[in-house]
Amino acid sequence: MAPMSLHRRFTYAALAAGVAVGVLATPSAAAAAAPATLAAGQYTLTANYNQFDAVNSALVSAVGTAAVHTVMENANHDRTALPSSFSVAGLSTGFRFDSGDNSDCASYPQGIATSRDAVGTANGGNYDGHQLVAVSWYSKDGCDGDQSRSRITLVDWDADYPNAYRKILLVEPTGTADAPDFKDIPIHAGGLSWYGDYLYVADTGKGMRVFDMRKILKTNSGGTADQIGHQSGTTYYAHNYAYVLPQVGTIASKTTSGTNLAWSSISLDRVSKSIVMTEYTCPSGCTDYPNRAPRAIRYPFASTGTFAATTTASQALQLPWYKLNGVASHNGRWWFNSSGSKQLYYWKPAAAAQTFSWVGSGESLSYWEDDTSADLLWSLQEGAGNRNVFAVTQATYGGG
Repeated sequence: MAPMSLHRRFTYAALAAGVAVGVLATPSAAAAAAPATLAAGQYTLTANYNQFDAVNSALVSAVGTAAVHTVMENANHDRTALPSSFSVAGLSTGFRFDSGDNSDCASYPQGIATSRDAVGTANGGNYDGHQLVAVSWYSKDGCDGDQSRSRITLVDWDADYPNAYRKILLVEPTGTADAPDFKDIPIHAGGLSWYGDYLYVADTGKGMRVFDMRKILKTNSGGTADQIGHQSGTTYYAHNYAYVLPQVGTIASKTTSGTNLAWSSISLDRVSKSIVMTEYTCPSGCTDYPNRAPRAIRYPFASTGTFAATTTASQALQLPWYKLNGVASHNGRWWFNSSGSKQLYYWKPAAAAQTFSWVGSGESLSYWEDDTSADLLWSLQEGAGNRNVFAVTQATYGGG
């Protein structure tokens, strides 16, 4: 682990616990080196949205599904307010998880997306009747154990509903249509993107895993904490979770540049209908991460709102910044969060890049469009005891 925060291990191993985070009152903009253009044609994706259709259909028949509104009506955790000690320039709103999740040394929040990614600003950005903030997490077997599973948290963000959230375990279907089953997904889940009904989760060395928000499965919350998958008859356990979200497909990354991408963070750009990604790398001296300049790549969706069978990148950049845990893009503009430097970088092509002071232990970014108020950037901190999920006005960080 790098000395200042948790980061994505290029070896995909579990990470150690994070350090205490700092907070900032005002941004400090400074000129910064700008990204350089790379040949976008050397970066491609191959998409399979039907990889697990047969087993998933059997799982649905066996246990049934729960719509998002049903999951949220059964939300069983209460989010809390940001502490008064938290300060960051342009702060608009935010929350913390409950005390158990805020201090859990075995699970760490990473990616962030919202229902405004999924559906835009129509109907107040509601998905299935709820305005939501989604956060991805990875978990370990104990505070010092190996990485073992991943999940998402759906948080209600609408004044018409309680300030509640629900955890949903991410699982990979296994078995056959005659004997369907599922298992844990032990990935870092470093980035999250949500477009339409599909949720995309970064898989560090491979690309993205795809989940369908219409296919949340109902499981038996009994059993023991270590039980996962089919037990007998129609009984399926999931570490005491009542809901699991099975993977439906895979988006595999390929490059002809000779150096594979490290999918450290992703987010959605609704304007260009694309997903952008960036890498966590070091300038030198790291043993758990690549020692080279990081890249940021943009991959466009097809007119269907999904990726084509093969997709070529529409933009590729080599970046002058390192230890990047978050990326966002909107209307040609880019933001990059460096947890290692506690800085947020803003860049617009043909203009000078800017550097702003930022929080420590910062993770992913998500752009929040608003047709009645200021647009926002959502982000979060992963350090145990200081898991602030917050939104700032994007114009504060060069994005006017």
